Amino acid sequence: MKVKLDENIPRRAGEVLSHAGHEVDTVVGEGLAGAVDEHVVRAAAAAGRLLITLDRGMGDVRAYPPGAHGGILVLRPGEQSVTGVTALLAQLIATQDLAELAGTVAVAEPGWLRVRRA
Repeated sequence: MKVKLDENIPRRAGEVLSHAGHEVDTVVGEGLAGAVDEHVVRAAAAAGRLLITLDRGMGDVRAYPPGAHGGILVLRPGEQSVTGVTALLAQLIATQDLAELAGTVAVAEPGWLRVRRA
């Protein structure tokens, strides 16, 4: 699965995804650091990538309706540390095929995943 990591996602999360076979790109690597959310979502969609973020605002289906982009996965770890984020992501990819989140708005918390589809 092609994914794009928002600038608030630690680099180690990209390593976890790459190790699991996903193709990882980053907002920072694309020169979009500091860009407004709408621009980041459009760039991820144009590249056919699932955007992974900690930004809860991107989970708003009124602003980012399912089917209008490549997919948004909002991570809500118990603690927003490198360890907390990577542990949640590792748990998620062990139990969920990320390809099924394409075009959706999903919110992941430890032990829980909510998916909104078009």
